[in-house]
Amino acid sequence: MLTNSRLVHQPHDHSRCINAALASANNLCAEKNARLTATRESVLRLLWQSHQPLGAYQLQDRLSKLLNKPVAPATIYRAVDFLLQLGLIHRIASLNAYIGCPFPNSEHSNLFMICTDCGSTAEVAHNTINDLLQSISDKAHFTLKSQSLELFGLCPQCSADTEESSNG
Repeated sequence: MLTNSRLVHQPHDHSRCINAALASANNLCAEKNARLTATRESVLRLLWQSHQPLGAYQLQDRLSKLLNKPVAPATIYRAVDFLLQLGLIHRIASLNAYIGCPFPNSEHSNLFMICTDCGSTAEVAHNTINDLLQSISDKAHFTLKSQSLELFGLCPQCSADTEESSNG
């Protein structure tokens, strides 16, 4: 929606993202004959609630509050390992945190745009970047196994907020 000649973002429906992620997880687990336990599902749900990467201790704290009982770090790490192996989540190395993957069970670039103000993170699939990285690797006779790019800047909402405050 355009207002005053600039984009205004509508509120985001996280429940739609969570439901889609859980449906994908259930389908993938059925396909791979893997079990999405209640703990694993809860961790995945927590990671999709805000589109902000969460560290293991943040997950532990939130899951403990959700369950109203202490959760051991090993429980979180086992759930995270399972979700990583199935490609349902990604690790954001620079933040030592995890985020849900919108493209599970598919080959895609791990290109993350991370807002330095609010922490929101978006994953983008971009074939041109994948092709470029593969071409560079091929020229160097390097066997590319995986890649992850992390871009830091301002999301559209924070950019608009910064623009408003500088014009105010």
